[in-house]
Amino acid sequence: MKKLGIIFSLTLISITLTISAFMRPNIATPPKESRLCHSADIQQSAFTAFTNDSDFLKAHELPRAISFDKKKAKGKMISFKTLGGKKANAYYIKGDRKSNKYLLVFHEWWGLNEHIMQESELWAEKMEGVHVLAIDLYDGKVAETREKAGEYMKGVDTKRARNIIKGAINYCGRDKEFASIGWCFGGGWSLQSALIAEEDMRACIIYYGMPVTDSNILKRDLKAPVLGIFAEKDKWIDEKVVKEFEQSMTEAGKTLKVVTYDADHAFANPSSPRYNKEAAEAAQKESARFLKQYFLPK
Repeated sequence: MKKLGIIFSLTLISITLTISAFMRPNIATPPKESRLCHSADIQQSAFTAFTNDSDFLKAHELPRAISFDKKKAKGKMISFKTLGGKKANAYYIKGDRKSNKYLLVFHEWWGLNEHIMQESELWAEKMEGVHVLAIDLYDGKVAETREKAGEYMKGVDTKRARNIIKGAINYCGRDKEFASIGWCFGGGWSLQSALIAEEDMRACIIYYGMPVTDSNILKRDLKAPVLGIFAEKDKWIDEKVVKEFEQSMTEAGKTLKVVTYDADHAFANPSSPRYNKEAAEAAQKESARFLKQYFLPK
């Protein structure tokens, strides 16, 4: 009986330890939602910190007027539901035929303005069989001054932004394939959308945006190859930031192609006085090749 009592006690201890181990929170690997929210917070804070730099504000001159005729445009503004029932907005261009492919477009710090709509129209023309969805992360606000742009960018709640992206993905329906592209503020969110979409994201393009440099997050959640387009004269998303991103992607075992141009921040925006036509056209061709390789219908 004494031996049976010892065996029973040891068995009880073993069961208790097993249950405790099962119930113990995994500190090393936080839940996906928690780690991605943390990643977005860090990325957002790092980029919005630039608004405290007067040179950064000066580098973003007021957008020049562009010729964009909404009546002739193929796209239209739509709204869709997000978590909690609150609606979000996007500029949607339906593809020329039935397709399960969507390009997600992310605006600069000015907001979803006519420049981004025009850029979306241009990409829709380039890609047959692809729908284009330019997502509004400012909930309808569009800046007309640098001060307002900085205010709106600082005011972005990362949880809300992530819910907007999730809502856009859900709006597109099941069994969809995505690619993403964004500039400046939107470049960082292009990468965040790839982390959110995981396997459904087939290609991600970042134009001089703040990247994620946590190799553990990139390893776990990034499934798409990334094209990073940067500017040699950029004082903020500079060589140090790019090198750190390259190192993190290498450590994570992910595919990254970096292309740097002899240009300045915002060089690809035709409404910016810093627009560099030669570099912008070269970057656009590079992006088109990247999308053709990883995303477009074969």
